[in-house]
Amino acid sequence: MENRMLDKVYMLGQSVWLDNLSRQILNNGELEQLITEKGVRGLTSNPAIFQKAISGSDAYDEAIEKLANEGLERIKIYESMAIEDIQRAADLFRPVYDASNGEDGCVSLEVQPSLVYDTQGTIEEGRYLWNAVNRPNVMIKVPGTKEGLPAITQLLSEGINVNVTLLFSVDRYQAVTEAYMEGLEKRLEQGESIRNVVSVASFFLSRIDVMVDPMLKDIIENKPDHAEKAKSVLGETAIANAKQAYKVFEEAFSSERFQKLAAQSGRKQRVLWASTGNKNPDYEELRYVYPLIGPDTVNTMPGDTLDILLEKGEEPTNQVAEGMGQADKAMATLKELGIDMEKVTDDLEKEGVAKFEKPFNQLLDAIEEQRKAHA
Repeated sequence: MENRMLDKVYMLGQSVWLDNLSRQILNNGELEQLITEKGVRGLTSNPAIFQKAISGSDAYDEAIEKLANEGLERIKIYESMAIEDIQRAADLFRPVYDASNGEDGCVSLEVQPSLVYDTQGTIEEGRYLWNAVNRPNVMIKVPGTKEGLPAITQLLSEGINVNVTLLFSVDRYQAVTEAYMEGLEKRLEQGESIRNVVSVASFFLSRIDVMVDPMLKDIIENKPDHAEKAKSVLGETAIANAKQAYKVFEEAFSSERFQKLAAQSGRKQRVLWASTGNKNPDYEELRYVYPLIGPDTVNTMPGDTLDILLEKGEEPTNQVAEGMGQADKAMATLKELGIDMEKVTDDLEKEGVAKFEKPFNQLLDAIEEQRKAHA
């Protein structure tokens, strides 16, 4: 075991998952190696990841040709290939799932981006993907939009594991914890067990700083009276926002409402830190890793961020609940500077939807071209 950095992180209460999936890493043994030798404990995928995997290599060409010859439409070709990849990944992670009593070893597959504002469509797609993958350690990714909240509750009430994605707002995250508990309560009312229902809430990080930093730089350059105040929070928004979300997590899952669910073997819905690759060369490479290590958390990392942690990572410490007062102060400062975080998080949600919808449509177009060539 040459590098068990991830075990040290795990001892502090955080599971490191991989935010990437492709047929290449399944075929060449890379994913298996990350699990068995490095300690990666789960995996997330999204439409952009599949677009990159399928369009960026010839690993899927044979499958597209075979499925096209069977007369499948492009969306069904995509689903068939994605489901196969998710099944293979889930099987590789199954020992982790079993050893952790279902807490880790989960693999996430997202509903189609076009359903992001469609509650009923999301429920139906979630059921379909859950049954098609047919693995206990799959999670269906559902965007945490207003329309997504009732879908989250319904799917959980049916015993379907859910990864709530695209969360930027602390208020929306609060609503997600309630949707989660409501789902478990509904399931108990139906006389069903909640013991094996697993969920995470994916809170996005780096994209927040990417949006807020230019606003702060504009204040620094053009409003000298506020420059020092703006400098004091430059690059601090995402971490401060995440720490406030963690405070909500602690409150929600120590509440009397949750204690009743815990008494019935209900699990906490862990916070998952997403978008943790650093997008700003001025910031340290693991900016969105170390400050958020701590109990009941997951960090899903893109491959290059994971590599940096494994190769250059320092001794991890439990930091997620530290600096809460500083986080509150940073968010209050943003408000004083006229930065409306509600608008920022609303815009980020819309942008996040577009960032999945565009590559997904490009992927379907690319599949269609190949389908026509083989049909």
